[in-house]
Amino acid sequence: MPIENTIVGVDLDGVCADFYGRMREIAAEWFECSREDLTPDVSYGFREWGIQSEEQFQSLHRFAVTQRALFETLPIIPGTRKYLRLLSDEGARIRIITHRLFIHHFHRAAVSQTIDWLDKHGIPYWDLCFMKEKSQVGADIYVEDAPSNVRTLREKGLYTICFGNSTNTTIEPPRATSWKEVYELIHRRAEG
Repeated sequence: MPIENTIVGVDLDGVCADFYGRMREIAAEWFECSREDLTPDVSYGFREWGIQSEEQFQSLHRFAVTQRALFETLPIIPGTRKYLRLLSDEGARIRIITHRLFIHHFHRAAVSQTIDWLDKHGIPYWDLCFMKEKSQVGADIYVEDAPSNVRTLREKGLYTICFGNSTNTTIEPPRATSWKEVYELIHRRAEG
């Protein structure tokens, strides 16, 4: 399959946006401690920061989105814009796939912050999908960081590049730790 018309499904948090770094800043405020007191090497749910339940995670997450505009203030992961633009210019169809609507009652904030963030950073995309079941969006290649999502996509026979971070150190290749590596893996796959 040539790169032209290849649908690349791209996750946002942990892949394009530095979700864990920004959440560390917000969590330090939430817990009234120094950012240095919170390890940057976390697993999903932030147990390393003392969060012991889904309810505590949701409270912190709700505060981050509604009071600190989390999805609008996330730093961009270096290379994201450059390599997504290159792929787009080469004819790939970028499909953003994110599951940011998993906590009830503030979907408007999550959606508007997401669109504002994408526009602010000049991220090219054809489609924006807010959904949990990422395999249902029909991409040819996926770029994802959540271990459970990577496993699910791969179990369904879908080519998935794991964007490496502290939450997914046990996930097998194909892996990338930079957008340059993602770009190269996408080309290798698309050009056969």
